[in-house]
Amino acid sequence: MAPSRNTTNNLRALFPDKVFELRPTDALWPSCVSADLIEASAIYGIGDPEVLSAESLSVVGARRPTPYGTALAKMAGRIAAETGLVTVSGGAMGVDIESAKATLKAKGKNVIVSGTGADIIYPAKNRETFIETVEVGGAVIAIERWESPPRRYAFPKRNKVIAALSRALFVTEAALPSGTMSTAEAAIEMGRALYAAPGSIFSPSSRGTNWLIQEGASIMVDEESLEVAISRDYGTLRRERLKQTKDRGRAMSVLLAQPLRPDELASYLGKELLTVLKTLSEYEVKGMVVRLPDGRYTPSEKILLEG
Repeated sequence: MAPSRNTTNNLRALFPDKVFELRPTDALWPSCVSADLIEASAIYGIGDPEVLSAESLSVVGARRPTPYGTALAKMAGRIAAETGLVTVSGGAMGVDIESAKATLKAKGKNVIVSGTGADIIYPAKNRETFIETVEVGGAVIAIERWESPPRRYAFPKRNKVIAALSRALFVTEAALPSGTMSTAEAAIEMGRALYAAPGSIFSPSSRGTNWLIQEGASIMVDEESLEVAISRDYGTLRRERLKQTKDRGRAMSVLLAQPLRPDELASYLGKELLTVLKTLSEYEVKGMVVRLPDGRYTPSEKILLEG
């Protein structure tokens, strides 16, 4: 009898009938992946190995994203599912797991590329997403051997696999330097299409994506631009009609452009600080804005996703 789902974090123990190992000579080895480029002689996995050969969109970004980065990750995962693409991510906290969750919510499939052994759920907080990924026909894979713990050298190698598996890589939010940028560099070396979302020039979290756009990455300015890029590169279309952006007033328009402290927002709007503080307090209660650790306010994920 298989262990209880609630008593183990070992995926091989949870899904003993879904364990696989692939070598470059195997029929199910994904044709888009060069063993030399990813520095691996085997892919270890749990789930459906055939999903590795399906058309997919790789999504990467910050482990500690802003609400903007989180909203972009959720948008990417949802649109990938709605266009029939598998979402590939690293399973880490932040953008990785948010894109994976959004894909599952939209009834899509994931490939999670782990930097540990494929049987180890890492980080443990993402346990339910790893399990659901396998249950619905996706896969958790790794090029590290079974039971390998997290090691720093393994993650740059993992990033190459994320880049290799998909025709295109979407960079949602990235600092300079960062692991996300190493994945982007790998994608460029492999000749993959590169998508990047622009951000404020004053935001450290967007320095990497803005630089990629400057260097020629396709700029993703809204849902429609991502849909058009996928249509161009994959030949597939979403079925759902795009939502129209809502007008939420001048204060929110300013915050959408750039997170600001209350005094800065008051100066932009030409209003008294107490008036702006009251407005921000009301917005926060309604879930429209969140306060960042440095005291700036920014639109919440809810607002960013609603448009």
